[in-house]
Amino acid sequence: MKNGEGIAPKPLAMDTVAQRILSLYDQLERDSLDLHTMFEFVGGNDPKQREAVLDAVSGLVKGKLLREGASDFYERTEDGRLAVADPREITLYTREGCTLCEEARAAIMPLLKECGAKLREVDIDDDPVLLERYTNDVPVIFLGSEMAALHRVDVPKLRSRLEKLKK
Repeated sequence: MKNGEGIAPKPLAMDTVAQRILSLYDQLERDSLDLHTMFEFVGGNDPKQREAVLDAVSGLVKGKLLREGASDFYERTEDGRLAVADPREITLYTREGCTLCEEARAAIMPLLKECGAKLREVDIDDDPVLLERYTNDVPVIFLGSEMAALHRVDVPKLRSRLEKLKK
């Protein structure tokens, strides 16, 4: 890694409307949402709230947390998902055939039940942004929205962080 390449951008400060929009993707279990759905669940019928939704969507696109799709549909980026990730969710960025990734997965698995955490695996080769960011750095492990490890998992440290979240 040179000059900070491979490091995820710092999460942006978000207002409540933006957080609700990003969380709506998980709530509805969708990869893509249209403005009408965002208005319905976040903005209601109040014109000022609808304007707040439009402003938030615009800001999320500029911040690369949403990506414009066809028509008035928007896809949440991986950075957008991380921004509202549950603090007990472990994200493992990996790629097929990566021995270090397999070792990291094996090290993390016992912690899931032990600490009540969830694992989400993401293949960086399926996302051009992640591929560029982490191409030489997998595995990368996030706990919630914070990077927890790069290349190798420090199991006692990860366990300690997860146990602190129980309290």
